[in-house]
Amino acid sequence: MRYFILVLFFPLLCAAQQERTTRILFILDASNSMNSTWGKQTRLVGAKEVLIQAMEMFKEVPNTEIALRVYGHQVPITNDIQDCNDTKLEVPFSIGNIDIIKNKIRGLIAKGATPIARSLEAAAGDFPDTLSRNVIILITDGLESCDNNPCVIAKKLREKGVKVTPFVIGLGMDLSYLENFACIGSYSDAEDKDSFKSVLTTIIEKILTRTTVQINLNDSFKKPTETNVTLFLYEAGTENLKYTFTHTINRYNNPDTLVIDPNFTYDLMVNTLPKIEKKQISIVRNTHNTIQIDAPQGFLKFTGTTAVAVRVMEKSKYETINLQLTNSQDKYLVGVYDIEILTLPRSYQRIEISQSKTTTVAITSPGTLELKCIKYNVGQVFVDKGNGLFEWVFNLDEKLLSSKYVLQPGNYKVVYRQKDQKSTGYTVEKKFKIESTKKILLTL
Repeated sequence: MRYFILVLFFPLLCAAQQERTTRILFILDASNSMNSTWGKQTRLVGAKEVLIQAMEMFKEVPNTEIALRVYGHQVPITNDIQDCNDTKLEVPFSIGNIDIIKNKIRGLIAKGATPIARSLEAAAGDFPDTLSRNVIILITDGLESCDNNPCVIAKKLREKGVKVTPFVIGLGMDLSYLENFACIGSYSDAEDKDSFKSVLTTIIEKILTRTTVQINLNDSFKKPTETNVTLFLYEAGTENLKYTFTHTINRYNNPDTLVIDPNFTYDLMVNTLPKIEKKQISIVRNTHNTIQIDAPQGFLKFTGTTAVAVRVMEKSKYETINLQLTNSQDKYLVGVYDIEILTLPRSYQRIEISQSKTTTVAITSPGTLELKCIKYNVGQVFVDKGNGLFEWVFNLDEKLLSSKYVLQPGNYKVVYRQKDQKSTGYTVEKKFKIESTKKILLTL
């Protein structure tokens, strides 16, 4: 299925200090291919619904005018003939013409060819002047079907001093198809009608607010290469969550552009391990804002033949930032960490994470102790640390006659007596050895 949007910006050739008029020309594809199925609708029916709904965004917006050009809707295409001049400005620019445009869209029937290049060339003359902020949004479902090349037209416009910067959104198309529009400008894809509606809404918001934001997650070399992490933007000083984004690097290897309301000051939470917070972020209206965050990251991997949990903490801190299992890998900010291997007895290490590198820690597989008691016992298990030093590991459960414990390899002893015996003289010691991956049975 082929379905995409081009947004073409024709900036001013001369500057003006006062608020400029924004003129947005919608070019809608009504060629025969728009009769193809799109979910439970045809492409044209779905596109018309989304576009009619989008028109509501322009009502009562000051300094904004809308127009509509359509192609492929006048002359039916046949096996032998296609009319490559089938493009027409149906509703010219004016104030208060939203309902006229909506009614015109409702009555469209898909019939003819796909003269994209000729429509773009004609569209340059649809604008009353070059003193306004002029934008074209082209909605189409396929490539050029006539003799002209949209890339050539875009080049000619640039040579005339008209800078063309489109956004292409493809629905259900593979990237190799979308890359045909790289000569015109940027492109992205949407998978379904809801995605299409969301992308169109975002584009219109960018045009109307003229305020965009880019969040750079910088690596150790101050390059914005870090990505794929959730971002929370709160109204500053509150718990009012305004935006949630998954940080993305776009196809041009830049952090993706966001549309954020400039009427608020924000607190940003970057959900790395550990998280990063930046407070009191102001968004400058009518410009492209860049928020710089230092977030250099590397990887931590635990290996082992037995599933063991490992607690990860920042150096010399006791707060758990992650509980990671053996044979898994997670991403952490560059720095020094303390890890606690959650077997008995506990063991600790200090490790370092470096930019884009993987720190691997091999976890020794534990063994298993199975205790069988003739009677209920009280007592404790200790690990032999050498030189006559013994470290407590766990207490016996005096209510159990059998139990199992996962222990790190080493030499141990259990000190106990039967619960119902009332003399210290009945204390018993038994030594045992735990080997990796092996199980021993100890009877008390």
